[in-house]
Amino acid sequence: MSLKLETKTEHFTSALYLESGRILEPYDITYETYGTLNDEKNNAILVCHALTGSHHCAGVYEGEKKAGWWDALIGSAKAIDTDRYFVICTNVIGSCFGSTGPLSPKLPSIEPYRYKFPVITIKDMIKAQRVLLDRLGIHSLEMIIGGSMGGMQALMFATTYPNFAKKVIALATTHATQPWAIAFNKISQEAILRDPLFKDGYYDPDEIHSSGLAGMAVGRMAGHISFLSPSSMGRKFGREYRSTDGMFELFGKYQVETYLEYNGYNFTKWFDPLSYIYIMKAINIYDLSYGYDSLEDALSRIKTQLHLISFRDDILFLPSEMEHIASTLESIGNTNFSYTEIASDYGHDAFLVEVEKFDFMIKKILEG
Repeated sequence: MSLKLETKTEHFTSALYLESGRILEPYDITYETYGTLNDEKNNAILVCHALTGSHHCAGVYEGEKKAGWWDALIGSAKAIDTDRYFVICTNVIGSCFGSTGPLSPKLPSIEPYRYKFPVITIKDMIKAQRVLLDRLGIHSLEMIIGGSMGGMQALMFATTYPNFAKKVIALATTHATQPWAIAFNKISQEAILRDPLFKDGYYDPDEIHSSGLAGMAVGRMAGHISFLSPSSMGRKFGREYRSTDGMFELFGKYQVETYLEYNGYNFTKWFDPLSYIYIMKAINIYDLSYGYDSLEDALSRIKTQLHLISFRDDILFLPSEMEHIASTLESIGNTNFSYTEIASDYGHDAFLVEVEKFDFMIKKILEG
């Protein structure tokens, strides 16, 4: 059957009250849907994206070859079966793929927000998604699923709206961002801020998308290292040297260097630097226990069936961080959860790359 991919944007004129105490008004949310919503509107699954992801998580746009970032998991007869479920993925507020973010016009002016855009949190992101779902007439979900920052959103949904979803799956994530991950984000932030072409946030977006931003590329290279692992890098590149470079040329490159350069500089042409800074901030301040007496207090609110999946060689959000969530749930007497550590040496991005190692688990969870 057809994936029935549709991309839409909803405009909201009512105020979105943020955790910071500020208000976002008006605002847009761009989202993508797959499959068909049934008459009872109870077959919906929400997919939450990671830091540089978007609402395009499956299928291929007309005229393009690159499929959505979780295409291996979502589609007809796949683990998240669009013949059976209505799947929705939104672009989070603060991002740069259609939802309101730092470069959106600060109405009634036509000038973009830039630094006047409010600091956004993970809780703000899911609150906006909940508003969208309400508008679509979806008042309960079969499942919420996400990896990395998407996993943060999934866990935040489970604690903030305890009865909203029957099942929640969080992959490669944490209960609170730890100093190791914050440190990588700091490198990216500093590299962007110190780049003269960033112009203190008053850059020309068209110029950046055309020529790139060197500082942002360097920051992305550092971040990209945290998405992989020593094993996966060794397997992918070995000590291969670029064939066109001499070994004793000062700036001759190993294949791993070429790879990081390509991904770093290419990234700056399709992702906005201010959105990158704002979303990294949201990740840095994420803490599931914020506003509660303790993590135990926060997790005690969960009523849904919760499934936690980590990856053995993830050096960004360590398996021990997800084990801590599991042990805390166990300590408060929650028996309606599961925790699985996937044997993977790929690294953090395993949740995107090695779908075959857990897609059968997703299918089994959906089948009950």
